[in-house]
Amino acid sequence: MYITYIYEEATMPQPLAPETIAIIKATAPALQQHGLAITTRMYARLFEDPAMKVLFDQAAQSSGEQPKRLAGAILAFARNVDNLAVLSGAIEGIAARHVAARIKPEHYPAVAAALLPAIADVLGEAATPEVLEAWGQAYWFLAEVLIGREREIYAGG
Repeated sequence: MYITYIYEEATMPQPLAPETIAIIKATAPALQQHGLAITTRMYARLFEDPAMKVLFDQAAQSSGEQPKRLAGAILAFARNVDNLAVLSGAIEGIAARHVAARIKPEHYPAVAAALLPAIADVLGEAATPEVLEAWGQAYWFLAEVLIGREREIYAGG
């Protein structure tokens, strides 16, 4: 079972529950070991849709740089989910790259639909329903943070 949340423009990120934070932090060692495999699998799933593939720098995909960057960002998020201020610079950089690539809120569900199954594919039985639920919530929390900042950048702020 994969959790897919629908982003609504008026939604502001709600804090993650302590139980969700604990699960996310507990997955950090698995992400350190398997993060690149997860992001590589995620992009393979995502790029089955040609409309999504054109949004991404294919040179960074071919070189492996983008899957490595994303794996590092996911690991940093897992390690710091209880102290997001540490990630403010990274969030600003990601939002700026998304705006440059013309990423919009409507693109985020496709990434969730690729990421959560990729976690399940790579982690196998370790990707329990609780882990996938927590990562679904964490993904949408972070997506809402990014969407909010990207909206500000698009508006000139």
